[in-house]
Parts: sequence; structure tokens; C-alpha cells
Amino acid sequence: MSRFAMAVLALALAGCGSASRKPAGDERGMLLSVDSTKSLAQLQEDIPNACAAHKFGVVATMDLKALLKKKGVEYDGECLIFEVCNPQKAKQALDACPEVSTALPCRISVYRTKDGKTRLSTIRPTMLTDMYKAEGLRETGVEVEAALAAILDQAAK
Repeated sequence: MSRFAMAVLALALAGCGSASRKPAGDERGMLLSVDSTKSLAQLQEDIPNACAAHKFGVVATMDLKALLKKKGVEYDGECLIFEVCNPQKAKQALDACPEVSTALPCRISVYRTKDGKTRLSTIRPTMLTDMYKAEGLRETGVEVEAALAAILDQAAK
């Protein structure tokens, strides 16, 4: 695993700092986050259905606790990561800026917070697309962000 991936993983496991504490819909935050009363097991079933309803598919699912355990690291928390993609939106983004491939596919993280809540979070696509400054990319980011927000809301309910 690269140093960058390990740093991202460390941030995810640490709760991503104050950005993850911003309420869902807070436009200044880096993350879109929604709390749910559902178990992680239930969300593991519901997220693919919510994705499908919004023309996204689940490319892969990772159980970070199990992944870390395989690497000899014990983690007491629970965290699932869903890599999700809408192929048409991915193509639009790639056509506008091939470098955006470094941020694909989108990820939805489902984890237990330190206070015991179940939270679904994703990095706002507009935060990522704004970094590339490619013509037409922002519009795709806005569309993907709206779809991801709907997916999070639908899965969480």
C-alpha cells in the first residue's frame, strides 16, 4: 500500500478531523455525511439498491477491519468502503480531464463514529473536480454530487 493510501486510511480511521462533524448538506464541508439507525450489515444490502436507483453500480466493497487484520493491524472499529461508479458520468469526467482518473471511482464510507452512530460519508465530487480546473468538469461533479447525496439519503432511511 502506498504512503498516500496509508495516509488516507489513517485519516479515515481517525474520523477525518472536523470536516466529518459538519452536518449533511453543509456546503462548506469536504464531506457529504448522513447518519443512519441501520446496522452496517443492513447498509451493506441497501447501498447497492440505492446506487442502482440512481444509475450507479458498486464496483467493489472493502471491509477495512478485515483488510487491516490481514496486514497484522488490529482495529476495533467498523468501516466498510463501497467503490461506486456511474459509467456515463465517469466517461464525461475522463473526457474533460484524464487526470481525474486518480479520483475514480467514487467512494462511500460506512462506519461507526466514536459516539456509536452509523455514518455514511463521501468526499464531495465538486471538491475533487475543482482541483483539476478542467472545462466542463465542474458540471459533471455537481451532477455526481447530487446523485451521491440522494444515494446516501436513500440508503440511510
